[in-house]
Amino acid sequence: MPENFLQLWRQPYPYYSKGRNLWYLALIIFAMSLFFNYLFEPFVVYTPEHRMNYFWISTVHSGNAFLVVLIVLLIQNGRVDEDRWTVGKEITLIALIFLLIGISQFLVRDLIYDNPDNWSWKYFLEEIRNTFLVGTLFVIILVPLNYLRLVKRHLKSAQLIQPFSLGGKETKEGSIIPILTQQKTDDFNLDPSSFLFAKADGNYLEIFVENGTKPTKLIKRMTLKDLEQQLDSFPQFFKTHRSYLVNLQKVVQVKGNAQGYVLEIQDDTEAVPVSRGMIKQFEKQFSH
Repeated sequence: MPENFLQLWRQPYPYYSKGRNLWYLALIIFAMSLFFNYLFEPFVVYTPEHRMNYFWISTVHSGNAFLVVLIVLLIQNGRVDEDRWTVGKEITLIALIFLLIGISQFLVRDLIYDNPDNWSWKYFLEEIRNTFLVGTLFVIILVPLNYLRLVKRHLKSAQLIQPFSLGGKETKEGSIIPILTQQKTDDFNLDPSSFLFAKADGNYLEIFVENGTKPTKLIKRMTLKDLEQQLDSFPQFFKTHRSYLVNLQKVVQVKGNAQGYVLEIQDDTEAVPVSRGMIKQFEKQFSH
């Protein structure tokens, strides 16, 4: 069980809280919070303590949630690495947002409630508890809906991509390129027409090339950037992900999932991901 939990925790997860999506998310949370608090009054409401109409109290609470989500994610977006975003990081970020919303709700109690115990530990813990309860409910609703939305969108757009119509100059067989590595004795010659894809693995690079019916894997001490620069004159070699460089002319199928796209390369090699940050450029490359 712990091992399965760790695998889930490290599972890649789509990071979608950028650009317009961030504003949509913040506004949806504001609307859901206002609707939920005002119509259902989920927690104890003692009207004599209210300094204002309950609708405006609900608006203040919802506004707090809106501002915290917006501020935290705007700060987070400047540091996030989408290609390395995982389930664990998403859960941690959500928990942090819940905690900060709970604290902000506690800090505004004096503005909306006439209660001498507003600054007590009791209400501090209560506001955080209430935020986690309501927030968890929202997550249970929003995450599956967003996941299905992403899957549907990427599946639909993947069907429009025709791998065999790829533009670009076809590589002639026999045109050998000398590839320099970080270790001179490891230098090698590469036939671009046989190149399938390369995958970064720590300080090494796994390079897959055609060899009959089964691809050959070369392990070289070099970075993906080094190889990409040396193959820069071939437009069909495309970096789909921070860890993958692919020969797009070897792609036999493009599939969609919540992350974006997954490429099937000929000769039954492993599936290659297209990171969300590269989707637009990838689609543009295929449209040439």
